[in-house]
Amino acid sequence: MNLIVKDIDLLKNIQPETVANYLTNQGWQQQRRIESQTIIWVKISIESSNFTLVLPLHPEVSDFPITMNLLVENLAKIEEKSQLEIIQKLITNLPNLEVQGLIVEIKSPQGDQLSGEITLMGVVINKLKKIETELFDRDYILAIKAYQERLPVSCSGDLVKENNSFVLKNISDFELLSL
Repeated sequence: MNLIVKDIDLLKNIQPETVANYLTNQGWQQQRRIESQTIIWVKISIESSNFTLVLPLHPEVSDFPITMNLLVENLAKIEEKSQLEIIQKLITNLPNLEVQGLIVEIKSPQGDQLSGEITLMGVVINKLKKIETELFDRDYILAIKAYQERLPVSCSGDLVKENNSFVLKNISDFELLSL
């Protein structure tokens, strides 16, 4: 089964620079730039077939998600992967995301403040990932309770990929979930 991704908000959050880096690392070459709107990428295959992709450069343009969807769709076919696998490699920022998971690590609090870094296991684009964040006051106390009692938690925030790790920033609505 090949999962097809049509989530416009998800596609809007793919950064063109990240896609360009990915394509370069996969052996693609820039063929030409069309003004400051798009870049045409090519990959020459051993089977004497040339593959071409169109990378849109401006997420604020209304057809950006459609063009990005075509790029992801074609890239998945060329690399013989699912669209979800491609998007997992390209996504670097998911604003206002609700995360549910289990806390797997709590680092010691900072000095005499009631705050500290935690790591939770949560699902990011259909894949279980470690997510790091920092909690304060009541949320930190709830995190300790969740960790000790192995209770699931839920919260919202901006998920950012930093050095191949996910960090949840601007956390709100941190709560324990009942089993």
